[in-house]
Amino acid sequence: MSDLARYADGEGEPRRLLCFGDSNTWGYEPGTGRRFGEGIRWTGRLAAELAPGWRLVDEGLCSRTTVFEDPMSPGRRGLEALPLALESHQPLDLVVLMLGTNDYKRRFSAGDYEIAMGLERLARLVLASSAGRGGRAPALLLVAPPPLGPLGAAEEAFAGGRESSLRLPGRLEALAANLGAAYLDAGSVVASSPVDGIHLDPPAHAALAEAFAARIRGLAASARP
Repeated sequence: MSDLARYADGEGEPRRLLCFGDSNTWGYEPGTGRRFGEGIRWTGRLAAELAPGWRLVDEGLCSRTTVFEDPMSPGRRGLEALPLALESHQPLDLVVLMLGTNDYKRRFSAGDYEIAMGLERLARLVLASSAGRGGRAPALLLVAPPPLGPLGAAEEAFAGGRESSLRLPGRLEALAANLGAAYLDAGSVVASSPVDGIHLDPPAHAALAEAFAARIRGLAASARP
């Protein structure tokens, strides 16, 4: 029986879930920059929804990119942080990977094609790792972040990003199919806050947690032999 199926059947210890992302995983409050409380953040809500069968590790970081080094916010490359997170939090049964929004910043000159390539590198790190049970790779849920909305004050920093962000989900759906990973389009569930066009408001966090819970339960059920 697979590890995800063991959770569904209530066997063994709780499954371990790593949520690796940026400020929308960290819980950035639009307009204030403060962090939402655990009961508001989608990670906290998801942890409560899946308990006691799962234990969730929250690895969100503001300004995190896929592969780009940001001179304005050093040390935020997912490419460097993800291997450390995998090693630190193993054994992992599932990794939820939701990145790409910060890559739209104009200083990176990256479009949906380059961002998808960056996410492919991260996805392959997960799938080639030994961070799962018994030294195997954990399962991967690749998530297309919500497209950018009207950006207001951030328009110059993300110039051209909205159009590209609307094309990314199609690329990531194809990438997930090619890698044999699960996929979720967050933009089909929530929209970025009208306050800043980037971050999620409390209702969006609640809706996203519900969508993740349903997707993860479906993965566990389909993993049964």
